[in-house]
Amino acid sequence: MPPAISGEINHWWRQMRFRLQHKKGWNEMLDETFLMQTKRVNDIPLFSATKENNAACIKKLLDCSSTDIFERGELGETALHVAVMNDNFEAAVALMNGAPELINEPMTSELYHGLTALHIAVINQNPNLIWEMIKRGADVTTPRVTGMYFRKRREGLFYYGEHILAFAACVGNKDIMSMLIKAGANIRAQDSRGNTILHLLVLQPNKTTACQIFDFLLAQDAEQDSALPLDMVPNYKGLTPFKLAARDGNVVVFQHLVNRRKVVQWSLGPVSSYLYDLTEIDSRVDEHSVLEIIATSHKKEARRILELTPVRQLITLKWNLYGKHYFRSLMVIYLVYISIFTVCCINRPLKGIPENYTKAGNDHTIKIKKTFKESYQSYTDQLRLIAEIISLIGAIIILLIEIPGILAVGVKRFFGQTALGGLFHVTLISYALLVLLLCGLRVTGIQGELIPMAFSLILGWFSLVYFARGFEMLGPYVIVIQKSIFGDITKFMWLSIIFLIGSSAALWIFYMTQEPLALPQYRSFPITLFSQFEVSVGQIDLPVDHTLFTHPVVYWTHVCFSLISNVLLFNLLVAMMSDTQWRVTQERDELWRTQVVATTLMLERKLPQCLWPRLGVCGLMFGLGERWYLRVEDRNDIMAQKLKRYVDAFSKDVEAPKEEKPSKSDGEQSIAESNKEKSKKSKQYWSLIRRSIECEKEECVDCPNFKFL
Repeated sequence: MPPAISGEINHWWRQMRFRLQHKKGWNEMLDETFLMQTKRVNDIPLFSATKENNAACIKKLLDCSSTDIFERGELGETALHVAVMNDNFEAAVALMNGAPELINEPMTSELYHGLTALHIAVINQNPNLIWEMIKRGADVTTPRVTGMYFRKRREGLFYYGEHILAFAACVGNKDIMSMLIKAGANIRAQDSRGNTILHLLVLQPNKTTACQIFDFLLAQDAEQDSALPLDMVPNYKGLTPFKLAARDGNVVVFQHLVNRRKVVQWSLGPVSSYLYDLTEIDSRVDEHSVLEIIATSHKKEARRILELTPVRQLITLKWNLYGKHYFRSLMVIYLVYISIFTVCCINRPLKGIPENYTKAGNDHTIKIKKTFKESYQSYTDQLRLIAEIISLIGAIIILLIEIPGILAVGVKRFFGQTALGGLFHVTLISYALLVLLLCGLRVTGIQGELIPMAFSLILGWFSLVYFARGFEMLGPYVIVIQKSIFGDITKFMWLSIIFLIGSSAALWIFYMTQEPLALPQYRSFPITLFSQFEVSVGQIDLPVDHTLFTHPVVYWTHVCFSLISNVLLFNLLVAMMSDTQWRVTQERDELWRTQVVATTLMLERKLPQCLWPRLGVCGLMFGLGERWYLRVEDRNDIMAQKLKRYVDAFSKDVEAPKEEKPSKSDGEQSIAESNKEKSKKSKQYWSLIRRSIECEKEECVDCPNFKFL
């Protein structure tokens, strides 16, 4: 069994067993466990002396025959764990001298299972205690923490992996790491998820420290001369630290790793030429590339990776050189195809009704569907047959294109991601299935093709909106449509249905006693429900005939429904849709670039590789190995420093002598002085900006910021 699967099964089983044993909430269980742990520490003499750092008392207790040195507390801890938790150096040394067997003893509870005293000393960053434990034979390689408290979970406050060296890396202490590495700690160790230390650093909140530890570990790994570099080792989900940073939107670590891999060609004043390594970024040879990860990620932070060099330049090149032309050509082909299908539906084979045809009194049908043999006799019918065959082949092609994409990405992610066009994939697949159903109905001669034909026309033409993502002006609004349908309109319909059913039932209890044709809009309960819906969206006027007797309860029902539906709910829908459009507008550029990536990846998977020449240059030509690189020219001017000065100027107050707080009687004077001070500060800020702008005018900025091949 693969390690990833077995690890997940073991984790699930421990969680299930833990729940069955405790049958309490997580926080409630933690509170009781830690309170009991405190009580146990105070009740056990050896633990109490250890907590108080009383070395003399510890020696006496260890010499006593009744003392159990392996006695454990509520968390499965020994006395040495208690000493290290409280940073009691003298007590820890006394315990190690008197009971050296405790040095490598792990905790045994479900929460802290596998945690050794050395783990705790590393977390607390106590180098003296760590050195004493290593000197006395502490194992720095084998111990692994598998307790639930230290696993990656939604409620967890930290995730440091399982190994001791991983703990030292996550707390960011290079001295302790060097000490552990010299003692034999494995730099390339992986936990039960397959994560190396570099994976764990990507998940830490302190990005700057993580980058420093990255450099330290990669330097240590380079000395070992391994066949596969440490930063290229994947976890059990196939993610390297580089890809994990892209998935989680860790911009700092991602950019740091990109800069480590880039090659400086030349520098000329403020302009520099770089060769950026496209390994793991380009989707040409890597099916699980950074671009694929970002396009299918649900995290907003991941989209910020698309703004970084060289990802932005690579996306721009792919889209401008090939992607947009192929996508717009595909749009034209689909437009011609759906037009052909529409012509087939408009000219479907019909014949007059026979003399023995039975119909209701209010049924004005004059034509019915022809049989299969009667449908293809004239020259016009033959032309329509060709168009219908084209429509059928097109539906089959749509299914052959969509189904592999679903299997590759996953149903939930494929249909749930707006950047991937989830809604439109549903409509396309539904349209294709309805066309196949129409073909079956036509061949068998079964009546009833009207319903699938009508819905297929609606879905087919609605799917054309998907191609609006090929235009920067319309692309973000496609996302607005998707979010509005699945979010705002869905919520509106749920609320409307509640009031529709209530008001329709209230009206029907009166109109069920009246003549059905007196007011046709309320002749049955389903028609009453539909009429109320039309009233709610303003499609018809209020269906009330004042020449007929109408009970007052009908008027009151209409008044209440109009206030709730037309005034309250409709304005609520407008407000929700406005908020959705505002939120999408704030992320317009990111969403557009994400759509471009998703569309480009879709085209790369469907089109032959001969239509997609590989971008960049091969490193073999320049002695850089088999990797491919993208050349980017960057202008390193001082605009970033100026922008930082502006931010600092507006975010910090100008230093001024502190004044005494004015009394209540001096309130007006205080307000005037405050406004005067704010005006003075504002003038100082704008003066700073004007001076910077004047200096900028003297500079020559004729070349663009980026040039890339």
